[in-house]
Amino acid sequence: MKTPGSKIFPYIQDNLDDIITVEDEELIVAFLDMVENHKMIVENSGLLTAAALKHLDVKDKKIVAILSGGNMDIITMSSVVQQGLIFRDRIFTVSVLLPDKPGELCKVAGIIAEENGNVIKLEHNQFVSTNRNAAVELRITIEAFGVDHKQRILTRLEQENYKPKLVRTNI
Repeated sequence: MKTPGSKIFPYIQDNLDDIITVEDEELIVAFLDMVENHKMIVENSGLLTAAALKHLDVKDKKIVAILSGGNMDIITMSSVVQQGLIFRDRIFTVSVLLPDKPGELCKVAGIIAEENGNVIKLEHNQFVSTNRNAAVELRITIEAFGVDHKQRILTRLEQENYKPKLVRTNI
């Protein structure tokens, strides 16, 4: 009876030292790295080698990684770039509770602007509480330069007593 892999498995056993697995998140980060730093469009299957290299000690070694394919539709590419920006803390969403009175939105926007954050999206929910005078929720999706910049924005919001909470980013 034939079974899948019956010919290749003995070959792998004799010739393979190890198998490395790569998470989807690592492929997304590798894609963004290729686009931003190397100006190359490489599909996920072609990125496996580059993503796997991060699991190996390759210092002072000559390595050849084969990067293949640009066979990715624009919708998939856009989704991968957005997810990569989120994974790298370049885009994040924070929820803050504000008193429902004029000027509060402007104050929060001013704090973010002073820290050089770029607001991508705002969601203002007046129905988070039955007492609208107590609080309304503001969800702000912000573009930052990376982890340190994100933290500076969050720290500043905390210093101004807005008690920011990170929430899932949906672009």
